[in-house]
Amino acid sequence: MAKESGSVDLFLFMGQSNMAGRGIVNDTWPEKAPRVLEGAGYEYRAVSDPDSLHLLEEPFGRLENREGGIHDGSMKTGSMVAAFVNAYYERTKIPVVGLSASKGGSSILEWQPQTAYLTDARRRLDDARGFLVSHGYEIRHIFMLWCQGETDGDHKMAAQDYQMYFSRMWDVMKEGGVERCFLVRIGNYNGDQDISYDAIMEAQDQLPGLCKDVTVVSECLAGMKERGLMKDFFHYYQKAYNEAGKEAGENTAEYVLKFF
Repeated sequence: MAKESGSVDLFLFMGQSNMAGRGIVNDTWPEKAPRVLEGAGYEYRAVSDPDSLHLLEEPFGRLENREGGIHDGSMKTGSMVAAFVNAYYERTKIPVVGLSASKGGSSILEWQPQTAYLTDARRRLDDARGFLVSHGYEIRHIFMLWCQGETDGDHKMAAQDYQMYFSRMWDVMKEGGVERCFLVRIGNYNGDQDISYDAIMEAQDQLPGLCKDVTVVSECLAGMKERGLMKDFFHYYQKAYNEAGKEAGENTAEYVLKFF
């Protein structure tokens, strides 16, 4: 339980399974998710316990399933969030309140205005903000960390279409008070079908030029396939999530310190 005062930055962790976290360990890659540094991060459980804050730990968001909304079952096993929070806090010295809003296998088409997932994400944001304000916290900034796109690559969505749908989703989140989207670019497909994620990765690389409030903060997932850090066609060992979270947290903190 966190103390009921102080300044925090509120982060929504949104996207599909590689944001939700499918991390595991094995003999080759035994690295577990890190413990969150003291005072660095807390989880607001908008669905399962909306009346308190919890110390942030992995698997992050595992209880945050809403019937008719964002529901990831029991699939969350370890994400990039703890590593992100540690890296962000080490540089900014501002605690993070994390809000889980990720759904495995989800297409960008399922994150459009008035869809169940985006409506639920906005509801979670409103509830978190209301709780923090009513308990004496100062919310310095509201940000979003986004990692999504593999499903759209599977469906061979064109880069321009992905950008259009992303922009529509992002407009809704900005209207809800999110100041900036920090983006973790997806990695490569690791299966034997004729599937490439190049178009989605290209679309994401170009998003900052199209949406002035979007910043790419990690590209390292693209190198995990060659290093043997993918556990299946789409997902990663925990070490890979730790590296992506650390890189994203460091780069996000540098951006915030420079521009906010």
